[in-house]
Amino acid sequence: MVTRNRPARPSRPRRKRRHFHRRKICRFCADGAVSIDYKDPKALRFFTTERGKIIPRRISGNCAKHQRMLTVAIKRARNIALLPFTTSTVK
Repeated sequence: MVTRNRPARPSRPRRKRRHFHRRKICRFCADGAVSIDYKDPKALRFFTTERGKIIPRRISGNCAKHQRMLTVAIKRARNIALLPFTTSTVK
């Protein structure tokens, strides 16, 4: 196997890329009228995936306080069968 020496590339000045992404806001902090209630499964379904998993904070945009409250509400709704633990997968 013969290796060839390649000529060096001319150096170009590197540009830093700036990434702009919007900061997600907690919908419960922004709107005081919206409340977290385990008896409201329609509102809680927004924070679960189609497989039944709870959507994490970094994706939903909730603050830590409201994410903890939301997690407790989802777990309570699951225990009294308002929300499913998982979806049924038929093979």
